[in-house]
Amino acid sequence: MDAKTYTAQLADLRTLRDDIKKTQAALAKLETDRARQITALAGYEKAKADRIAPAAGLSLADVVAIAPILAPDRLAAPPTTTSPAPAPTVSGATSPSSQPQPQAGSAEPAPAPTAAETAGAPAPDMRRPAQPAAISTPPPARAPETTSVPPPAVLGESRALPSIPEGPQGDGWFTHTANLSSAHPNFTQQARSTVFLDTVSGILVHRDQVTRLDLPHGTAGEILDAVFRTVPEGAERIYITAGDPWHRDADRHPYLRDAVAAWLNAPTPGWRTDTGRGKDRMAGHFVHARNPVGRYQRDHGEQHVEIRSVGEWFDTEGAEPATIRDAFVLLWKALRAHWPDAVVMGSPSQTGRDLWTRTIPTKGQFADGYSVLSEELRGLLHATAGQGRTELITPPRVPEQLPALVEYDRTFAYAKHTWKSGVGTPRRVTAHTFSSWSQKEQTKALFGCGHWHVRVTVPDTWNHVGILPAAAPGDRAWHYPHHPGTTFTTWAGGPEIYTALTNPVQPWKIEILDGILWTDGKPLDDWSKKLKEAWAALAAQADLHGDPLQRTAAHLASRAVRSLLLYGIGAFAQRPRMVTGTTPRTMERDLPADAEIINFNDTTITWQRPTGFTRDPYAHPEWAAGIWSAARAALLSQRMRDDNTYVGALHVPAGSVVAFRTDAVYLTEHHPWPYHGQPGDYLTKGHLTGPIPAPTSEEALLTLRDTGRTALTNSRTPDGQN
Repeated sequence: MDAKTYTAQLADLRTLRDDIKKTQAALAKLETDRARQITALAGYEKAKADRIAPAAGLSLADVVAIAPILAPDRLAAPPTTTSPAPAPTVSGATSPSSQPQPQAGSAEPAPAPTAAETAGAPAPDMRRPAQPAAISTPPPARAPETTSVPPPAVLGESRALPSIPEGPQGDGWFTHTANLSSAHPNFTQQARSTVFLDTVSGILVHRDQVTRLDLPHGTAGEILDAVFRTVPEGAERIYITAGDPWHRDADRHPYLRDAVAAWLNAPTPGWRTDTGRGKDRMAGHFVHARNPVGRYQRDHGEQHVEIRSVGEWFDTEGAEPATIRDAFVLLWKALRAHWPDAVVMGSPSQTGRDLWTRTIPTKGQFADGYSVLSEELRGLLHATAGQGRTELITPPRVPEQLPALVEYDRTFAYAKHTWKSGVGTPRRVTAHTFSSWSQKEQTKALFGCGHWHVRVTVPDTWNHVGILPAAAPGDRAWHYPHHPGTTFTTWAGGPEIYTALTNPVQPWKIEILDGILWTDGKPLDDWSKKLKEAWAALAAQADLHGDPLQRTAAHLASRAVRSLLLYGIGAFAQRPRMVTGTTPRTMERDLPADAEIINFNDTTITWQRPTGFTRDPYAHPEWAAGIWSAARAALLSQRMRDDNTYVGALHVPAGSVVAFRTDAVYLTEHHPWPYHGQPGDYLTKGHLTGPIPAPTSEEALLTLRDTGRTALTNSRTPDGQN
């Protein structure tokens, strides 16, 4: 083979690569359409997985994974004899082999109670949870009863959660990363000139000037040129308030993310992709389906600009660009009341974390900062600590026709759970150590800042929603086992474990296998209190201001403060980074070796590659995990101290919980839960009267949610009461 032939065949290979990419995209779209059709078929009351599977060309397990409602009520034959359920306990297992070892899903779940069966069940105590279950060591192991285990094809494969290695290897994880800690900054952030643009109407707001631009195509290059012609001194940040121009060609791509990547990387004459500057090295575009970030730099000059979506901060609710700018001004003023050097950065996660760093003590125990955990513990928390609970409960667990759908949303929920977080070097608590403690010591540990590896058994007579998360098929997917008698192994925080032990329906059995325990501290308390005060001030202004536009601006600003805390907490979690980059087609041999091509055109290749955990001095996944656990627990049971009552999903009748969505719970009836406008309180946000067909997909639930919110708004009297 000569050089000319070699070059020609390389060109042919590139053509094949491009054809394969296009075919893969087309196949992915077909598979998505198939999954949607399976989900739709699952809504039919007589639908069966064994009929759908061959029609779809999938296995039973694949069909059930797509539509869990098609899972058989009974996956195994019942044992021939039964025995009374033992008293639920928290115990320390002396070793993994000291108890029968159920595999994932191997414990036999009894049939799920239908709505008709639960309709006559006594409602749980609406006032208080049950007394904590006795904490004791587990009874001696006994031979498990014989059950017939269904084949793996029926059960499906759950994601395997990692555990801490035994002995010195695992003990070595309990340390900090050398020379890496969160410390108070010694610099002040620089504000960036910002404009606000509605790409539908063309309205551009710069300071107090309003201009209308002509944007027939809505490309990045067109937006950049139009803005810089209108604002001669230039702008460093362009917020898109409406129009989502990156979605204009969405119909030409199988996924929104592909459409966004194509928009970001389309030719921009006179501009190139920014490569970063100074300490703020956010090089390249950020490809996100809804809220992307385009970063550009003049071909000849030092002008840097980013195009962002204001949707990162809040839902604009149709507000004009001028009102949205007023909201950012109000936000800045509210933050300045607590941080004299506050600067509103590009995103709420950046801004929230920067504000937190300015509350790190400069004197005392943590004057040198908060040390970052070892990479091993950060990886463990990343794999085992989920975020908000998202679950749709379908018939027969709820009625086919709902009598109503009532949405309760926890106001500024995460702010309720920031008063305590773990600090210092964590301690390992093995099963043997935990079992050697007194009941008082065990209870104190579960009330502390910890992350626990546990074996869980659902009570034999359980008829309500699941309490603790368990790994499900899929990347970082979670479900909440609820079938009576099911045993599974998982990781959970202390608030959820305590809820499982003290819930008002029936205590669960919990066995501690391993644990991570921190010293209680308040690293987020000052930051959270300041944000709550800023939020309260803006919320009051939104209620009382005489100008409707300023009321809207204050409301949006209060939502922005919520995002500062919400996404600031998320930033502590520090996921393994995925870097996105672009390379000219003429330089494709320079692609990183581990890069995955995600989009391409005639001139540019867009790629991504994982970089693992970076040396981020502000990585504290232990804080995010603790807050997420407490928030999930509060969806189930929360005490209202001033009212001496309890609220949450476990304080309503079985069969009346339709869905969970992070901070919200959807019920089939209204409950007079007290609301004082404080963080964590349950606000009635939507109310739709029935009969209503029970939603069987997220899309159907969201449609009912929006309808219910509109119905509740229309039903309110002028003074805001129902």
